[in-house]
Amino acid sequence: MRLRNTETNAVQPLEPAARPIGIYVCGITPYDTTHLGHALTYVVFDVLIRALRAAGQAVRYVQNVTDVDDDIIRRARDLGTTWDKLAEKETALYEADMADLNVRAPDVFPKVSQTIPKIIALVRTLEAQGHAYRRGGNVYFRVGSVTDYGRLSRLGRDEMIKLSSERGADPNDARKQDPLDFLLWQESAPDEPRWPSPWGEGRPGWHIECSAMALANLGDQVDVHGGGSDLIYPHHESEIAQSESITGVRPFARIWAHVGMLRYGGQKMSKSLHNLVLVRDLLGRYNADSIRVLLLRHHYRESWEYTAEQLDDAAAWTGRLRESARRSTSPTADRPSPVFAALDDDLDTPRALRLLEEAIQEGAGDWRAAADVLGLQLGADRMPAPETKKALGWRAPFS
Repeated sequence: MRLRNTETNAVQPLEPAARPIGIYVCGITPYDTTHLGHALTYVVFDVLIRALRAAGQAVRYVQNVTDVDDDIIRRARDLGTTWDKLAEKETALYEADMADLNVRAPDVFPKVSQTIPKIIALVRTLEAQGHAYRRGGNVYFRVGSVTDYGRLSRLGRDEMIKLSSERGADPNDARKQDPLDFLLWQESAPDEPRWPSPWGEGRPGWHIECSAMALANLGDQVDVHGGGSDLIYPHHESEIAQSESITGVRPFARIWAHVGMLRYGGQKMSKSLHNLVLVRDLLGRYNADSIRVLLLRHHYRESWEYTAEQLDDAAAWTGRLRESARRSTSPTADRPSPVFAALDDDLDTPRALRLLEEAIQEGAGDWRAAADVLGLQLGADRMPAPETKKALGWRAPFS
């Protein structure tokens, strides 16, 4: 398996430091229902992990839930509910959507709210090392204490300050020693979630949450760290600075794999822009295979614009593929499908789909195994929901 590493800007072999292969993917912030942009990221990594396991590789897959976050708190206020009830409800809906898309559950599914002691321990370590400083009830990471902040994103200082402001930080916070310094711990407002800490009652900053969950579940170094390309800065850049400062191990991630942005109506599909195409709505009109084909027709690093016509075309192609599979002769299991080679080449799913179509039409190679690696059932439109979710490993109440 070879993947494009964002940090080196090169396609390089996936050479894990140990077994199993440790993969961490930044998960949802559960304050609204799953949209197609979410599905793109998690379907891509579902295929990656299926491909590795089909090749006999052991994988430990961690996907987090950021259930303590400014957006959840604001949304809960608007709805007249509590942050934890909202997060629990939306996480359950996400799990149901992923199961219905035939996405297998991660091996570990940690939540920020369950990781607070580990987060506090990391912040105390950074403070003791001189990488963090306290101002009132807040603790900030001192960006100037590391020499290569910005090596992942390759952004200049002015651009980093601008993006920080656009993506939730406050470069003008007078308590900061540097506009790029970021929150590790923050004092909670009266109606916000809070936990006791050495700095008073408060809650964690965004970036330290993922460092804590990755280090706790995968050790000092991650083999593949993934997420959407919008997370490169400041989130993943800051994860590197924190994690490497704490452990002294470089690089924090051996490969950074980032999925392109899905646009709709000329803008990135996102909750904040209210331009969402919801997975639940699509599943009422299309089968899971068709939605997966739509997403996998684009290389994972490509940013692209969604249109309903694209999904209709993917559904028509999927229907023809299913009909070919129904008529196809039994696959020859002793001949590996070329689909696997396409996936080993930086997860080339568009080529893999074309090769799968050829293999089914010709009855060549083990095309059933190849279809399974792509997460395509090529059978009934959808399995009964409880059985589907149980087979895929998602947790209660859906199993």
